[in-house]
Amino acid sequence: MNYILLYLNGFLQIANEMSPYLLFGLLMAGILHIYFKKEKTIKFLGKPSFKSTLYGALIGVPLPLCSCGVVPTGVAFYKEGASKGATVAFLISTPQTGVDSIAVTWSMMSLPFALMRPIVAFITGIFGGFIINKFDKTQSKTIDTLSLESIECNSESCNTPKNENKIVALFRYAFVDFLQDIAKWLVIGLAIAALISVVVPDNFFTSFLDNRLVSMLLVWVISAPLYICATGSVPVAVALMAKGLSPGAALVMLMAGPATNAATIAILGKVLGRKTLLLYLFSITIGAISFGLIIDYLLPASWFTVAGCHGQHHHSTGLPDWFSIITSSILGILILYSFIKPYFKSKNTDMNFTLNTSEIIVVNVNGMTCNHCKTNVEKGISLVSGVENVEVDLQSKTATITGKSVSIEDIKNIVESRGYEWGGKQ
Repeated sequence: MNYILLYLNGFLQIANEMSPYLLFGLLMAGILHIYFKKEKTIKFLGKPSFKSTLYGALIGVPLPLCSCGVVPTGVAFYKEGASKGATVAFLISTPQTGVDSIAVTWSMMSLPFALMRPIVAFITGIFGGFIINKFDKTQSKTIDTLSLESIECNSESCNTPKNENKIVALFRYAFVDFLQDIAKWLVIGLAIAALISVVVPDNFFTSFLDNRLVSMLLVWVISAPLYICATGSVPVAVALMAKGLSPGAALVMLMAGPATNAATIAILGKVLGRKTLLLYLFSITIGAISFGLIIDYLLPASWFTVAGCHGQHHHSTGLPDWFSIITSSILGILILYSFIKPYFKSKNTDMNFTLNTSEIIVVNVNGMTCNHCKTNVEKGISLVSGVENVEVDLQSKTATITGKSVSIEDIKNIVESRGYEWGGKQ
């Protein structure tokens, strides 16, 4: 019983520390989504040059996309004409960090740690794109037939109902759609962190202090195949540091964990090729471990000393306790809503078609994991000739299409070109 109480206490302490900054980060994510036009970035990513690689890494750093959302985006960029180098730079820099994870890192760890994350993501992205351009010059043979102009006209911002205020759309994306994508992994991260604080003995990692490179490699091997988002990885890193893990090894987990997982590896190997995949993994490994060693051996240790927020220690956010409790309550309600929302079928009131003249087609689309995937598939299928309406259900992994004389082959090509698996017509 004592362990249960310790676990719950640790869980609540971590949640109270994260919540104010996470809510702020979510708000910034909404601002980026509404006012940052991602589709226009393709114009800057087309040539296999250092400049396009620089743009790819720079664009990816602030975007609040975890690996489940960034892979379809990166695949779409590549199929629409982006170079492999720019695509890989984007794929590396985006999931490693974002406005929400930077805010949470600052609150739970330190300002230097928060600043290091975007710096490492940016430099590693450039490095990855550079070696791809240098050693893998093959490009996609099949560029998506959808023109850039069509993508712009059917972008997420264009799909926003005309009568919906931008501020409303901003809050809906930030605190409903985007939170729904990361909620499960955020809760898992909190649960793991609280479990570590109770189960793992103090100073568990002190045996690796004499060889920190070994501890970094061990952390990378463990975290690489697992999925953990940039935000959810923060409490886990803090809990491990409280047990003796070095700041450099913690950085390896913060950077390598969100950028790699089994699903991402499988998709990138299929779309970009095995050689590109190996160079992608090499870039992330070298970048994370190199900066981990820099933190441990070259930078002041006081910059990366994290006060334990578990057990007998408390890491203060500098905010009043009552404010942290209120924001935790708000975040808890929003997360709970994100869990139950998928079970309520949406009622589309904008279906401007006549049932007796339009055909309804239901197809299976595998590989969709988040609302970004949903939007990506809906946006792509909506551009197929004859399609009048598309509605994707993430729970059943299906897309319900309404239209006239719609080509199933065209729908199949669009689904596969965007990095998803075609499951056939029902």
